[in-house]
Amino acid sequence: MTSTLNPPATSTTVQVPTTRVDAIAKVTGQARYAAEYDLDRMAFGFIVQARIARGTIVAIEDAVALAMPGVLAVIDYRNAPRLSDAGDAELQLLQSERVYYRGEVVALVIAESSEQARAAAEALPISYAEADHDVLFRTDHPEIYTPEKVNPNFPSESSVGNVDGAFDAAEVRVQAWYSTPAEHNNPLEPHATTAQWDGDELTVYDSNQGASSVHSTLCKLFDLPRGRVHVRSEHVGGGFGSKGSARPTVVLAPMASKLLDRPVRVTMTRQQMFALVGYRTPTIQQVRLAADHTGRLHALDHLAYSQTSRIVEFAEQTAVMSRVMYATPNLRTRHRLLALDVPTPRWMRAPGEAPGSFALESAMDELAAELQLDPVELRIRNEPDFEPDGGRPFSSRNLVSCLLEGSDRFGWRERDPRPGIRRDGRWLLGTGVASSTYPARNAPSSCAITARADGSFEVRITAADLGTGARTALTQLAAESLGVGLADIELRIGDSDFGQAMIAGGSMGTASWGWAIDKAARQLRGQLDASGGAVPPEGLSVTSNTRAEIDAQADVVRHGFGAQFVEVAVDPRSGEVRVPRMLGVFAVGRIVNPTTARSQLIGGMTWGLSMALFEESIMDVEFGDYLNHDLAGYHVASNADVGAIEVAWVEEHDEQTNPTGIKGIGEIGIVGTAAAIANAVWHATGHRQRALPIRPDRILNSANAAG
Repeated sequence: MTSTLNPPATSTTVQVPTTRVDAIAKVTGQARYAAEYDLDRMAFGFIVQARIARGTIVAIEDAVALAMPGVLAVIDYRNAPRLSDAGDAELQLLQSERVYYRGEVVALVIAESSEQARAAAEALPISYAEADHDVLFRTDHPEIYTPEKVNPNFPSESSVGNVDGAFDAAEVRVQAWYSTPAEHNNPLEPHATTAQWDGDELTVYDSNQGASSVHSTLCKLFDLPRGRVHVRSEHVGGGFGSKGSARPTVVLAPMASKLLDRPVRVTMTRQQMFALVGYRTPTIQQVRLAADHTGRLHALDHLAYSQTSRIVEFAEQTAVMSRVMYATPNLRTRHRLLALDVPTPRWMRAPGEAPGSFALESAMDELAAELQLDPVELRIRNEPDFEPDGGRPFSSRNLVSCLLEGSDRFGWRERDPRPGIRRDGRWLLGTGVASSTYPARNAPSSCAITARADGSFEVRITAADLGTGARTALTQLAAESLGVGLADIELRIGDSDFGQAMIAGGSMGTASWGWAIDKAARQLRGQLDASGGAVPPEGLSVTSNTRAEIDAQADVVRHGFGAQFVEVAVDPRSGEVRVPRMLGVFAVGRIVNPTTARSQLIGGMTWGLSMALFEESIMDVEFGDYLNHDLAGYHVASNADVGAIEVAWVEEHDEQTNPTGIKGIGEIGIVGTAAAIANAVWHATGHRQRALPIRPDRILNSANAAG
């Protein structure tokens, strides 16, 4: 099923499976990415990274590199242009001799070719005064503190009722610790920037999730008026949060280009990305649940620890999900943070909700087992009528519909609840369930539309398509709002000259951009109707901005919801876990393009499988670095690991989300997936897995401990 929200009776573009409008350009190589703009007299920069985890640079023998073939310059803290404050200390590149973490940028070597730049960078002698470092994340560290806010702007703590009193008095109690490791983004396209100056005017071709956001940062860093900076990111090869803000290449390339007065390209290697573009923080979480014998929650307590760097505070909102999920009169969420000599963690698909759901939804499964109650029924019994934390109404909430629809599709009701009894040859079989949620936000965005004399329309908006299909969905929305066909729309995105717009992040890109497009289209249609449809030879243009409407939105809770069902097979002799079957059912507002929506949800669920079984960045405490910083050592799910995945969505009409009825779908697919797999592993083996990833050694160790 798909959803509708009062679509025009004549609409034939939205909610229709549609091939990507940029498909031919991508498969034929016509689509250009940030490192594919070949400018005259191009030079190439290669990043030099710190080889200590903390200390200061004592000497850089740049003469060694400058004497090598093709080398044009070496930039370091001694000769780098001075940068202004842009609100992110990690972007103050090459401004100081201090080293805050291993892998930090300490120099840039520029040469006539990328090979020459890399060779010289690797040969550049740098000596350091090394200081003691601390990279060990733990809950008993004496410098643990409580941040004021967590990402993006939530209070760090919340409390309703008397959690401790309710927990002590409860008939049934569950209390457990859960942990998730550091995980690293690995989009297919590495971070890259091509920069060129024309006098005091800067143009960059950059791989990012929001050209207008990067534009604002560059204006601040280089003290430039807005009209003198142009950021182009027409095609982007993935991001998942790692490109959600300006990263080092977009600062270094302009610095080098200014110094040499010629275009410069800086591209990161896969290994460099592990230190320089963010990652998902490791977490250690405690969840306490108190209930009566019927399964009604009396208390929910969620405490989450995470890490940050010493130069930028990033506090993941790990426990915030627990503020909206289940009805309880006593609810408390808390966050604790530890600053270490490590790179700054940043956004990674469903920051907060992905690790937080593993703990909460695992604990709910443990409570169901303690009560001998079906896990689906337990969740339904604790469905809230309003936001448990703040008391606000939900704009729409269809979690129960997702659970019931998923139960029917998955065959859940035939499940034997007893763990460790189903077999298929050597394999132990189990099934698990977990709930999903993700906020359905909107952010102010602007759009311009021009009606042409030939009857076509040009739509300009600083959106970003990371491979999600946003370009196609926005074309569909524009065609619907203007009452024309897809062929009548020329959509232009990824250019900061088009004005301020939300980044592709937080699952609010398409919703925010679609709102701006719809507003501009309505304004334009009004002008066309007033003029009898006449369009002057130069065209008729309108611009829109949705800030006023978004600021005036009612104070309600806007979320998408879903239910994840999985089946696993576990080999008790080897500890291997396989996932032959997954089902996700979601209530995520109006689906613009069923083809790309299905792809996004499958992608999220696949990543959740990868999170559950494989992904883990391993810190060498003495060395101060993540050891497995490449795709040989950092394991992700591949084709052989992924079985059948089915995706469905329930009909949802939500007139309070935005005029288009859209809720974001980019992140909800990963939320709850790891918990569903862990719960299924318990059902298969009878042993609970509270630490991710669920490696073979952990399966074997839990069996040995129990036996």
